[in-house]
Amino acid sequence: MDDTVLYTIGELARRTGLSVKTIRFYSDSGVVPPTDRTAAGYRRYDVTAISRLELVRTLRELGAGLDEVQRFLANETTLSNLAKTHLELLEEQIRMLQTRRAVLRAVVKLDRSTEEVRLMHKLAQMSDEGRNRLIDEFWDEVSADDLNITPGFTEWLRQAKPNLPADPTAEQLEAWIELAELVREPGFRRAVRALYQEHSDRRDAGETLVADQEEAQKWWAVTDEARVLVESGTSPEGAEAQALAKRMMALWGRADTAESRRELAEDYENRTDERMSRYWELLATINNWPKHPVTAATTRWLAAALRASND
Repeated sequence: MDDTVLYTIGELARRTGLSVKTIRFYSDSGVVPPTDRTAAGYRRYDVTAISRLELVRTLRELGAGLDEVQRFLANETTLSNLAKTHLELLEEQIRMLQTRRAVLRAVVKLDRSTEEVRLMHKLAQMSDEGRNRLIDEFWDEVSADDLNITPGFTEWLRQAKPNLPADPTAEQLEAWIELAELVREPGFRRAVRALYQEHSDRRDAGETLVADQEEAQKWWAVTDEARVLVESGTSPEGAEAQALAKRMMALWGRADTAESRRELAEDYENRTDERMSRYWELLATINNWPKHPVTAATTRWLAAALRASND
């Protein structure tokens, strides 16, 4: 391209793909001033103006405002700093859109009212401190009073906090919204409170109950295996089911008798609350932990396996 040639505004538009109106706007604002004017006052531009227009178009496509473009062209900022600023803004916009998407998905799934949607949006935007405070308040209420709880049991439960990453997925945001709603639900609080009371009563009766995560993992392994067996159509009366039932009795720490198996079967039939399983499943989603969902079909199958040995 000849650097001595001057171009009309129409020729400049054809070469850059920008409209005459846009080029005139940039020219009037001083972003790309004309190189010269004809005797009749028509603008003329050289190859430097073409390069400048190409740069301006790139900056505008990146989201830069006119004042930022002018600062950059005046060497008051670098391209790197300009890009960094807009990257931060873009990432914040993406986070906001992800939050809105999570709330809308929850609305579609749960069919909430307008007021509940406002609450969902507040829950989705909670800080780490706010999320932890909500979970702590939940455990404060359900574990109140002087109950005979296994030492360290409540502390173990409390330390499992929802820790959303800086860039959470839509699934993680949806899980947090559902978890926050769950722990605020009075019925769920009463159910967990009842489990605490039962834990205390059974401790008073001399039972040794699950006290830490290591022991809980062993029970989760049992329910994980049971779920796979249920999904594969395995009979609770078969050899695999009976081997699993035997492991359960060993974990329970009770003599493997017909009476003990009946008691444990009744526990699975009467005490299992799927909402508690859902609580841990949601935490696992938020924190990227392994998931151990306990379904009603799984608990019924385990109870049947325990009872089958008595037939």
